Amino acid sequence: MSSEAKDAPAPKRVRTAAPARKTKPTRSSFAIGNVKVRPGHTREIGLPITKLVTGSEISLPVRVVHGRHDGPVVWINAAIHGDEVVGVEVIRRVLATLNPKTFRGTLLAVPTVNVHGFMAGERYLPDRRDLNRSFPGSARGSLAGRVANLMMREVVDKCEVGIDLHTGSDRRTNLPQIRADLDDPRTRALAEAFGAPVMLHAKLRDGSLRAAARESGATVLLFEAGEAMRFDQWAIEAGVAGVLRVLAALDMIDATTTTSAAATAAAAAASGAGTLTLPAPPPGLVSRRSGWVRARRTGIVHLDATLGQRVEVGDRLGGLSNSFGRTLRLVKAERAGVIIGRTTAPLVNRGDALVHIAEIEGAEPPGIPDSPAASDGFNALDQIQVL
Repeated sequence: MSSEAKDAPAPKRVRTAAPARKTKPTRSSFAIGNVKVRPGHTREIGLPITKLVTGSEISLPVRVVHGRHDGPVVWINAAIHGDEVVGVEVIRRVLATLNPKTFRGTLLAVPTVNVHGFMAGERYLPDRRDLNRSFPGSARGSLAGRVANLMMREVVDKCEVGIDLHTGSDRRTNLPQIRADLDDPRTRALAEAFGAPVMLHAKLRDGSLRAAARESGATVLLFEAGEAMRFDQWAIEAGVAGVLRVLAALDMIDATTTTSAAATAAAAAASGAGTLTLPAPPPGLVSRRSGWVRARRTGIVHLDATLGQRVEVGDRLGGLSNSFGRTLRLVKAERAGVIIGRTTAPLVNRGDALVHIAEIEGAEPPGIPDSPAASDGFNALDQIQVL
């Protein structure tokens, strides 16, 4: 080896750049019950309620969708009344569209709050208490009080927005509608985002989930649609689309709307990824007053009235007859508006509720409207799908 070679400087080592590490989510895990859900994951848990006489445990089912990215914490629940099954299917379809990897925020889904009633197909709990008159409940109270307390403590108190899903009760069916405090700006904005055919300004009822949740600082929408113990597809589709529109309004998911008749709430969502395509909402009519037309006689009712139908004072809605078919009394509209509920029971007693009519804000009687705004509201009545 030459002296020149010995004196030559050693070649410098070139360091290759280390492969980029995947950035981990900065969100914390979500704690509920005795478990923690990591960001970007979904988990189903059961919050213990009580035990049956057989010793089997009854739990409140909750699915947590804890998104990888920051966002609001929202809950959605159904079956506070055990026979109201439409909301259970709404939640199933909504969850099928969500991907925790791209979801922003956290969703707590409780498909059956009244587990006892749901298993028995009954509206109430075994002690005949109405769970939706038992909030906020008590950890040492009745069964209804304990379920209500558990729901408040583990779900509602962790959230800032909630959607409470219901159907008609006692053999009644309802047009899809939002009931909420429309005087509260944020509640009004989310009600409009939901996109139900009618938004009804509804007072809070003592003991209801909505009243207790509002007291705790949450913004709450109550959705009514369909009939108990039935999967009315039109009610389910309206609920799914509405819930997803609210999630989009809260920037928890990406969604666009379309007027295509073929579009459904689950469109473009089979894989739970990408931008959802939702049906455009119908005209949002506002009502601050509503009332039931009641039976003036006992008999068999034959209703011609349909959900979403526009009526004027004196319009014939049906008739009451005896078992031989003799007409006893006509059923007529006692106010102008749109039909948002009706009975499905053929046999009625005097005083029973038959048809629920909501007066529409801004709609004028037939003739020339007083203002362009009133004209818009008046015309919108004709755009509601009649069911």
